[in-house]
Amino acid sequence: MTGNADDRAPRPDAAGGTLGMSPDEAAATDVPAANVPATNVPATDVPAAVADPRRLGVATWVIAFARFLVVLDGTIMIVALPSIQDALKISPANLNWVINAYSLTFGGLMLVAGRAGDLYGRKRVFRIGLVLFGAASLLGGLAPTGAALIGFRAVQGIGAAIATPGALSLLVATFPEGRHRTRALGLYGGMTGLASVMGLVLGGVLTTYVSWRWVLLVNVPVIIGVLLGVGALDEGGPAARTRIDVPGAVTATLGAGSLVYAVDRVGEHGWSDAVVIGFLAASAVLLAAFAALQRTGRTPMIPREVVGDRGRVGANVVTLLMSTGSFATYYFLTLYMQQVLGYSALRTGLMYLPLAVGFGIAAGGVGPQLLARTSERVALSLALALAAAGTAWFCFLTAHSGVYTVMLPASLVTGLGLGATVVVATGIGVRGIDGSEAGIGSALLTAGSQIGGALGLAGLATVAVTTTEHAVKGTPLADALVHGYTAGFKVAVGLYLLGIVVSLATITRNAG
Repeated sequence: MTGNADDRAPRPDAAGGTLGMSPDEAAATDVPAANVPATNVPATDVPAAVADPRRLGVATWVIAFARFLVVLDGTIMIVALPSIQDALKISPANLNWVINAYSLTFGGLMLVAGRAGDLYGRKRVFRIGLVLFGAASLLGGLAPTGAALIGFRAVQGIGAAIATPGALSLLVATFPEGRHRTRALGLYGGMTGLASVMGLVLGGVLTTYVSWRWVLLVNVPVIIGVLLGVGALDEGGPAARTRIDVPGAVTATLGAGSLVYAVDRVGEHGWSDAVVIGFLAASAVLLAAFAALQRTGRTPMIPREVVGDRGRVGANVVTLLMSTGSFATYYFLTLYMQQVLGYSALRTGLMYLPLAVGFGIAAGGVGPQLLARTSERVALSLALALAAAGTAWFCFLTAHSGVYTVMLPASLVTGLGLGATVVVATGIGVRGIDGSEAGIGSALLTAGSQIGGALGLAGLATVAVTTTEHAVKGTPLADALVHGYTAGFKVAVGLYLLGIVVSLATITRNAG
């Protein structure tokens, strides 16, 4: 190529293949010079007209499917656990590690992985995460022992932690702000909620009709397809920082890992368990040290400009609150269907389809339309209000009725609300972030989702169990169980309403 470096656009593989050319070179290849962005235009400011629609379409689905898989694997194993226990002779005390090994490494490494993508190349790190995730899925599906399966699930979580921030940061780099990004965020957010629900559906179907091993093996062909499409993504601008904040990385990883481990352990051992208390204390100390390092360090892991926007902070808090309520809701609904109504794993999974449909509708229309037609805080508040209304509807379930008049319509409404909340909160959480910091910005959102889900399962399960124990003294067991589940639903409603308060208090403007 001719021309000096100053004549070239900052990103060599941006959409359309014209970036990196001088205007003269663009003319020589029949590309209008007007389509060549000016020198030093930030990555997120590239006009949408420059983008090749087919390339953007491939990029959208690559990111969406990558997100779908890593979220799916958080729930797809749940329904398969009894079959796994029988096949691999895993003791009841160790069975929960089939789930916890994944969530622990996934949640604990999120912030470090987000920063690594910003520093060492988002596409490169994204590919590494996908390959690691796919290889661990293959080996886990072929695992001969329980210990091997748990080990490969931990490696899967590492791959998910590496790939997930990369997916959202590559979305920010590839799609300019405006309708293109809003549409892509809608699909990304929809896949987030849809995958958590479809994990329960697919887990039941695959375990019943094929084998529990296919809940892992099914990832492999999808990962191969995603890897083939990574070239359609845009790398984005180089990071302003050139090294990882090592003290921050250590304290963040150990602090988040300790918190995830503690709340995962609560479900089996309770809040008074000495190990739970010890890890919660360690987490508090480590995360406090991390916060202090971020305030005083020269190159903090979380740049001050990323958390300097009140709206972005509010979106992260809302994401944590929403995940706390929604994961617990799935848990209570599953117990209601299996322990009270006596449904099989397959039927339980299929009953989640209205929730999945709601997520899909929200991703394709409700969420993006709310962002396009209202202010950010109104959009987020309306989405949370819809989620709260649907979850409140679940409180009318009884031990003998309510499937068609309560559970199915409530599932659809809740899916609409949660799906729209994910889309809007994600859009607020990444808007305005400099392309060089997109990885860590997206990692914050995902870490909040992971930790919120773990907190919800631990905290709201305690509420439900306590309520059931009090109710069982004077009522049949089935009715007492429903009392416990509805108590959990009420707390989830309260969390969504608190999210509305947070959004109104923190999101004070729209960022174009």
